[in-house]
Amino acid sequence: MKRKVVVFAVMVVVLAGLLIMVKYQGKFPATRARSVAAAGHGAPDFTLTDLQGRPLTLSDLRGKAVVLNFWATWCPPCKQEIPWFVDLQKRYGAQGLQVVGVSMDDEGDQKAVAKFAADNGINYPILLGKESVALQYGGIDYLPTTFYIDRNGVVMERVFGQPGTPDEIEQKVKNAIASKPAS
Repeated sequence: MKRKVVVFAVMVVVLAGLLIMVKYQGKFPATRARSVAAAGHGAPDFTLTDLQGRPLTLSDLRGKAVVLNFWATWCPPCKQEIPWFVDLQKRYGAQGLQVVGVSMDDEGDQKAVAKFAADNGINYPILLGKESVALQYGGIDYLPTTFYIDRNGVVMERVFGQPGTPDEIEQKVKNAIASKPAS
């Protein structure tokens, strides 16, 4: 009897995993051509709309240090680091930092994303992500995925999965702020 329960539980877990894979299959396909936003290379430019429907183009932020954070409302590590980004934007915004969040929630979840942003006091632009932009950045296979971009639009570092500690993130921000814009 105990063996049947274990076998049943394993089957339920496997089935749940398969259902999740089917739901997200094709969201961020590994087989499509991707560019890679690697350290030392220019961050791919894009234009996405924010939660109010206004366009934001990454290259318009040239001269600022940018933390480009791909995230989702359902992602626990994303929820963990968002208050840190809110704090860093407050403390370093006047020194040229611009945090930009790119929501990778399902299309049509704009209201849920806006509510999440309001409930969490997000003080930086939240853009509605698209697969085409994710592919420009090498594919966003893990959330959160964060790019630290210097004042010249060059990727300094890419971090995916677990965000690290607040002190590690702050040091990356300080390094990006310390970069000198091209004349």
